[in-house]
Amino acid sequence: MSINRVILLGNVGRDPEIRPTTTGDQIATFSIATSETWKDKTTGERKESTEWHNIVCFNQGLVKIIQEYVTKGSRVAIEGKMKTRKWQHSDGTDRYSTEVVIGRFDGSLSLEGKPSGATRSEDAYGSTKTRESYSGSTGGGSSDRLDDEIPF
Repeated sequence: MSINRVILLGNVGRDPEIRPTTTGDQIATFSIATSETWKDKTTGERKESTEWHNIVCFNQGLVKIIQEYVTKGSRVAIEGKMKTRKWQHSDGTDRYSTEVVIGRFDGSLSLEGKPSGATRSEDAYGSTKTRESYSGSTGGGSSDRLDDEIPF
């Protein structure tokens, strides 16, 4: 058995690029940075190392969210698969690109913190909508009020 699962929490390094496929779907691509800090034992100086990750999203629902809410500097959590793709450069040499892929039916993306690039009102961000209360008659002819307070 083997598992190919990547989980990253970091900041978006550039605005996402949304482009269409030949089938009419859309693909979102962007990069995120993850950093670690430590104290150098010899100098006592604080050091930092940043790693850049290329993200590709094929999930159409998430592409819409990325297009509307994700901008450079946004903090996001990504879950996907690590994939290396081979392509040929214009000079004929083989090139390789390693990406974290959020597939159509697997993987996830969540927005962490306040949305910085929201085109909608930030007041609506993260709010939940519940169904209206139901008022109807039951078999006994009396009118009961059903109050739906489902937390999801």
